[in-house]
Amino acid sequence: MQGAYQYKPNGEVPPGESLPAGLRRVALGVEYCGAGLHGFQKQKTAADTVQAWLEKALSNIAAEPVTLVCAGRTDAGVHATNQVVHFDTRAQRPERAWVQGVNTKLPDAVRVHWAREVPAQFHARFSASARSYRYLIHSAPTRSAHCTAGVTWTQHPLDLQAMRAGASHLLGCHDFTSFRASQCQAKSPVRTLTRLDIAVVGRLIVLEVSANAFLHHMVRNITGALMAVGRGERSPAWIAEVLAARDRTVAGVTAPPYGLYLVDVQYPGEFELPESDPGPLLVPLPLGALPV
Repeated sequence: MQGAYQYKPNGEVPPGESLPAGLRRVALGVEYCGAGLHGFQKQKTAADTVQAWLEKALSNIAAEPVTLVCAGRTDAGVHATNQVVHFDTRAQRPERAWVQGVNTKLPDAVRVHWAREVPAQFHARFSASARSYRYLIHSAPTRSAHCTAGVTWTQHPLDLQAMRAGASHLLGCHDFTSFRASQCQAKSPVRTLTRLDIAVVGRLIVLEVSANAFLHHMVRNITGALMAVGRGERSPAWIAEVLAARDRTVAGVTAPPYGLYLVDVQYPGEFELPESDPGPLLVPLPLGALPV
């Protein structure tokens, strides 16, 4: 019958349909340091990717080939504290095996924090209702010897009030063409930004941004534009002009990947996934709790 459901590994399963007999779907919460890794997505030309390491470790524990899907792919150098992935498997393992066992097969830069068997209708990417990132900036005359791959350093003082004024233009539902990478493959540039907070936490400036979804390089492009405002090179109103232009070439420099962390992915409560602190360790605050 035309339109009838046909199972695809790790694919979407319509309501009322099931996985083939013997298969189960497992979700994982994953943390990684992107420094030294070639991003999340598996590549033919680079072995050091998060996906490649995870699939190799999971296949070892499952004693069968395992492939997976993530909530959102991250670029080389970008970190995650709460990436979510899922995979389909015939292996019957306790949840601790998908955590402790898999971690013994992973490099120190990648860690699984939790595992849950989930309904067939769960999909790490398409079931997500919101995602949040934090971007960490160290503004100081001299670069610190610590965390050089975990924060973005600038020698320029940044005017946070001006940055907040510029950020206010981005809240809500907009066409974010000016803030997407030229190679972005998303079908629509329209996204809904629900939070863009900027605050000082310890010796760091932290941007916290939440949306229903993000475009390729969107957070880094927004951060680069706001840093230009913070340095006094542009006015806060310039952010509104960039947004209205719908032209990537007018938005300025893309901020480096080092300070960017995927810190939270939200799903409907029916899936009962564990709650996790957003992190990273340098920012021990819940989402929405930056001291703005």
